[in-house]
Amino acid sequence: MSQNVYGNPLIPCCTAPMTGYFRDGLCRTMPEDTGTHVVCAVITEAFLSYTKSKGNDLSTPRPEWQFPGLKAGDKWCLCVSRWLEAKNAGVAPKIDLKATHVKALEFTSLELLEAYAI
Repeated sequence: MSQNVYGNPLIPCCTAPMTGYFRDGLCRTMPEDTGTHVVCAVITEAFLSYTKSKGNDLSTPRPEWQFPGLKAGDKWCLCVSRWLEAKNAGVAPKIDLKATHVKALEFTSLELLEAYAI
């Protein structure tokens, strides 16, 4: 069973829209997930603008991928590296630590994640 950053069972991040590398609502990963989609974030307009400027448009619907497009307030499993980039740019969204995978701790500290906890 996957664990969150506190070592407890990972809870779902979001199922509407369906998120996660496996599109099962959980921010869990595997070696083929080169983005390491383990941070459960509460999306903001500032983050959507930032990630779009970096070439990853998460706001535009992509029906061919069953992707409705995100809006502020949606929860979504983000790549830990993109979240850290957004943090450095001053636009990191808040995160749900109970739904953030323990793998995030390989990239950053629990203290930093807790500073952005919902």
